[in-house]
Amino acid sequence: MSRLLIPIVAVALALSACTSRGPTTSSSGPAGLASPAAVTIPSGDSGGGVVGVVKQVLPAVVNVTSEVQQQLPFGATQTGKGVGTGFILTTDGYIVTNWHVVEGASRITVTTSGGDPKEYQARVVGGDANADLAVLKVDASGLPTVPLGSSGALQLGQRVVAIGYALALEGGPTVTAGIVSAMNRTISAQDLNCQTCKNRSRTYTGIVQTDAAINPGNSGGPLVNLLGQVVGINTAGAGASQAENVGFAIAIDEAKPIIRQAVAHPEAPVGYLGVVTTPVTPQLALQDNLTVDHGAFVVDVTQGGPADKAGIARGDVIVSLDGKSVADNASLGSMIQSHKPGERVSVTIASGGSQRTVTVTLGTRPLPVQS
Repeated sequence: MSRLLIPIVAVALALSACTSRGPTTSSSGPAGLASPAAVTIPSGDSGGGVVGVVKQVLPAVVNVTSEVQQQLPFGATQTGKGVGTGFILTTDGYIVTNWHVVEGASRITVTTSGGDPKEYQARVVGGDANADLAVLKVDASGLPTVPLGSSGALQLGQRVVAIGYALALEGGPTVTAGIVSAMNRTISAQDLNCQTCKNRSRTYTGIVQTDAAINPGNSGGPLVNLLGQVVGINTAGAGASQAENVGFAIAIDEAKPIIRQAVAHPEAPVGYLGVVTTPVTPQLALQDNLTVDHGAFVVDVTQGGPADKAGIARGDVIVSLDGKSVADNASLGSMIQSHKPGERVSVTIASGGSQRTVTVTLGTRPLPVQS
């Protein structure tokens, strides 16, 4: 189902996004990620029923909220919110979700389940956009986890449970139960935000079909067997006009190589300013009465981000960083990428016919798409 964006409209085969302490894996895999040999998979239903499974898995299920800046006509932008689900894979804060849940995000917030939820800022450390998989990292320790099972051991008719933040409703995650309806499905779902998807449509193969309800907001959440092991990653559901009781999940066996790669070799954190910029052109300079002919024009600022805290605002033009001239938005991005999160940089801004220099403490870039 499509990422539950406010505002954003879902598609027919909708990518559903962004809306007991499980057994902690103690394995030989990287950063606590269980190896296949470390997990025993049942051939059928067992493990104490749905209530027991929910108590076991729920602490490791998280709400994933992403701030997404959308381009409007005439160069304007607005900030929407994507709501999806994820699950904690390791005690030190690696989390799995769908790529479309965090796609294009300028800020990613992860909130734990339970009566005393904790909130963390997250960044993407790996994944595969075409496979619709993202691995996030939060700075934490001692987190509850859920183990990976084997989708290859699933049988038609086997009971499964889906947990996620459906429809971004208040009151915590939603639990739905059903059976495995089909295996090895191939489906396509439109994702207008996917830059690498052919015709902005993502094709999924080897998909698990279930009649457990999967709605917008469920994306990225776990589909588990009755031993509380993840056998799928909830991804898509058919719209009401197409079919009833049809939902889809990425088979966990298909996802494991991507997940393990991200955990073993996470992308290094990169500095983040928290602005959306465009190059200064003669047309833009004339239109906005700019007094400079170069630089990165600030189209939007992430609320609460480093630039916002330093007083940088829409309509400002960033003309230099640490004394080095900024030719355009591309050069600004390159300069920021050369710095680490937490570093302090001086940013010179042209605004209203005058210039000023502010000091910015860089944050951690959530996704490799913005300055």
